Amino acid sequence: MLQALEQQCELSSAGRAEAGDAELLFPAWTGMGTAPASSNNTLQTKRRAVAWRLLLTLLFVKQASAQCRILRCNSEFVAATLNLEGGAGGEARYCSSLRSYALCTRRTSRACRGDLAYHSAAQGIEDLMIQHRCPKTGPTSRPRPQAPLSSHDGPPAGDSCNYNRSFYFREGRLPSYFHCGVFGDPHIRTFQDDFQTCRVKGAWPLIDNNYLYVQVTSAHVAKGSNATALTEITIIFKNFKECIDQRIYQAEINNVPAAFNDGSTNGGNRRGGNSLTIGGQPYGQHIEIRAVYIGTTIIVRQSGGFLAFSIRTPQEVAHSFPEEQDLQLCLSGCPSSHRLPRYPPLSSASSLQAAKLKCGSELPKEDIYFQACVFDVVTTGDTNVTRTFAEALEDARTLIPDVERLHLYASSTSKFSIALPTLWLIFFLVTAHL
Repeated sequence: MLQALEQQCELSSAGRAEAGDAELLFPAWTGMGTAPASSNNTLQTKRRAVAWRLLLTLLFVKQASAQCRILRCNSEFVAATLNLEGGAGGEARYCSSLRSYALCTRRTSRACRGDLAYHSAAQGIEDLMIQHRCPKTGPTSRPRPQAPLSSHDGPPAGDSCNYNRSFYFREGRLPSYFHCGVFGDPHIRTFQDDFQTCRVKGAWPLIDNNYLYVQVTSAHVAKGSNATALTEITIIFKNFKECIDQRIYQAEINNVPAAFNDGSTNGGNRRGGNSLTIGGQPYGQHIEIRAVYIGTTIIVRQSGGFLAFSIRTPQEVAHSFPEEQDLQLCLSGCPSSHRLPRYPPLSSASSLQAAKLKCGSELPKEDIYFQACVFDVVTTGDTNVTRTFAEALEDARTLIPDVERLHLYASSTSKFSIALPTLWLIFFLVTAHL
């Protein structure tokens, strides 16, 4: 199953009909398959038109599935072409950016099937490749994420196993962080603050990057129920330079050890061995792992009869993986075919009301944690599970540095996160350099 999850998404031939519909909203994408104009002014005008199309796409397509990453592809193309100048060199770089744009859309094609923004972008890329006479093969310009700790331009030796210090040394600022939480039936709060309830029986990867691998195993909550919950968590901290030896941590129901599999509580005998530590009560139900060398904190706990997982990790670390390995539950959520509705479909009004009253006694606001609590109480019939969500909220409060992001609400989890003034700023930055 893990192998199947990590396979690269191939370009689907389906959806061209939807692209035709997209042309009704984005007509300027069409009719661009003519020979390129010799005038730089004409070229700049057409590139400005591309910027308009991308801006309109960002404005009008406010919802996309967690796995469809076409808006990210659009943003990367805009960023890559901000400062391009005319001439042969500029054209070569523009074609390189277009090939990167096409590659990005191909990788997300399966998840974006039927998405208006995706089909509009795919058709637009095709037209622009013809207009600029760009070869379909050649170099691409998509930047790779920078490795968190570079041995060439990194920090002083004393800070090489302290991510926050080394990042500040390189960038002059503190890093930005992602949070992911998995709890209950299970409910997933992704790195993008998407919230989903999933049916994911068996083993699935939550995180799979260059430094960290997290896999969870789920089983059915109750006989006849579609809902599942975590029964086992495996975390692998990969061997990292002079800082740590590889460490494996495993937790299962009624066994949440405060040590790694080999009995150790740190990263080994290397100079930076103490940049990875684990703490908690030896026979308790809650542990915390601090991986200072990658700026990451993980909380694993047993809540009720099931496990819960929370993590805070730098964006740079979370994005350090090959593009074909982007199907991670913390990154993009569970596949759409494995998602469950907000409330159990057969739940009665009385059972919903009783669950809301019970959850309201433990949770301060009717946010996603409240929503998840109601789902689980109705599904399992166990009113004692409410404590699970109070603990999940507390873990999020511990790990999310921005308190304004703590509470998410059902109507806000699917909203596009770029504000209108930001979109206009992007547009004017683009057109100013064309």
